Amino acid sequence: MWATGWTNSPECGKIRSFAGAAPFRAWAAAPPRLHVKSSICPVMPNSAGAKKRLRQSIDRNARNRAGRSALRTQIKKTRAAIAAGDVELSSKELIATQKKLDQAAAKNLIHANAAARTKSRLSKAVKALKQPASA
Repeated sequence: MWATGWTNSPECGKIRSFAGAAPFRAWAAAPPRLHVKSSICPVMPNSAGAKKRLRQSIDRNARNRAGRSALRTQIKKTRAAIAAGDVELSSKELIATQKKLDQAAAKNLIHANAAARTKSRLSKAVKALKQPASA
């Protein structure tokens, strides 16, 4: 079960439910407990400012993780459409992916050059799909 305080568990940094609770259930009894990775915070913060910074760091980490996950999902959708050979769908997905890549680069979720490189490779693949294969 859960111990109070900090831990070196590999599950650090994840919001977890109490034992036996469903992972995405609305929290009826109590809020989830937080595990914070010991490398982020090896000791319990003492001052109010340090506690606030820790809360902000955890919130930012969750937001960034969700944004990167959504970006990866969109890229996978585009690659799947390209692999299926669907020109219309791949073009539509490419536009959505390019927008998400630009937004992620603007928010520093990924490096701007990584966004540009990914956009270039995807657009090249869609362009090759649009042109008939010449023998």
